[in-house]
Amino acid sequence: MNKKTIYLVSGAVIGVLLLYFAFRPSGSSDGRDILAEAKRGNFKVEITTSGELQALNSIQVMGPSEARRFRLGNFTIEEMVDEGTVVKKGEFIAALDKTELFGRLEDKRLDLEQALALFEQTQLDTSLVLRQERDNIINLEYEVEERKLILEQSQFEPPAIIRQNENNVEKAKRDLQQALDRYKIKSMQERARMVEVSAKLRDVQSEVQQMEEILEKFTVTAPQNGMVIYVWGRGGKVKEGSQISSWNPVVASLPDLTIMQSITYINEVDIRKVKVGQRVDLGLDAFPEKKLTGEVTKVANVGQQRPNSDAKVFEVTVVINESDPLLRPAMTTSNTIIADELSDVVFVPIEALNSEADSINYVYLKSGKKQEVKVGLANSNDVVIELGLKEGDMVYLSTPDWSANTAINLLEELNGKRNPDFEDISANTQTFNIGAVSEEDL
Repeated sequence: MNKKTIYLVSGAVIGVLLLYFAFRPSGSSDGRDILAEAKRGNFKVEITTSGELQALNSIQVMGPSEARRFRLGNFTIEEMVDEGTVVKKGEFIAALDKTELFGRLEDKRLDLEQALALFEQTQLDTSLVLRQERDNIINLEYEVEERKLILEQSQFEPPAIIRQNENNVEKAKRDLQQALDRYKIKSMQERARMVEVSAKLRDVQSEVQQMEEILEKFTVTAPQNGMVIYVWGRGGKVKEGSQISSWNPVVASLPDLTIMQSITYINEVDIRKVKVGQRVDLGLDAFPEKKLTGEVTKVANVGQQRPNSDAKVFEVTVVINESDPLLRPAMTTSNTIIADELSDVVFVPIEALNSEADSINYVYLKSGKKQEVKVGLANSNDVVIELGLKEGDMVYLSTPDWSANTAINLLEELNGKRNPDFEDISANTQTFNIGAVSEEDL
């Protein structure tokens, strides 16, 4: 190799070394610094969670609750349409076992025949008794007339005979009056008997009629248009073969699919951010392209513990603004609750924020400063900077090498009142670990 070639290679190596030392990155221990730009724009505090669709309004499809009047305790569902079947008003939903009620109806029909026979017999007896009494009265009236005639014919007879005939007339009149009084009493007695047997007959007729009407209700039909949703009973979902109680004969529910709601659960850390009236953006796992909007209408006051979880959560109801035939109960939704929204603010990634003594928040600027900042709202990714930064400032997301011996450039506006909202900001950003973030974490 000649000297010219050696000089060229040596010059190239020296040039590469000079370029490396001139442009090598400064900062972190492995030679790489991560920077981000302070941006200005709209800032949202969002809470994202999953939910389940339910109908806002629904009607319970009931079996015959009147059956308990006839001491029917439980019904067995012999036949039932599949869950999710869309039905119209009056269409078939389920058929209940009629065997027990059929048996009692047949017994009651026998009672009705007996009551009807008793009614007819009593009616005949009453007619016969009263007719006899009326015939007796007519005969006694003739008797009175006959006695009066004998008395008139005995005017020229001895006084004793006349007196005897007068007594016979009085006796005949008394017998007639007694017969009239007896007829009144017999009429009242027979009328009471007829009222009694008539009432018994009407009762039995009414029970038979009610049983026949209830029997028709053992075929359960839809009270309105909707989709059949099974309900939960003691032994699981009520379906074909299940038993329902006459005290709570709910066969199924029929939700109104025109107005839907999403039931979701928010953890106890975030629940204080959720308020009634907040806007919600929703998506459907089954139809990712479908986008919906809604509004928070109810926030539970008492928390609960969900199965297989130690965290406490609060139920939140979101009513969906749109009506769509694709929406079905039990579909999974992704809910993004807009807890707060600011316009025209400066914000940086949460990883850029550092803290000293839990009282001073600061960032590392590309210019080599440790700049104190006043922070505002925060979400899961960014934090609002109210003071200390301007749009376009470059901040470190990692701890630069020069940080150890650099003093914090404090804000005069915060003298005597260092970040009074610091604790609130920390609570708002639950996953937010204030302090340096190493490049390995990123």
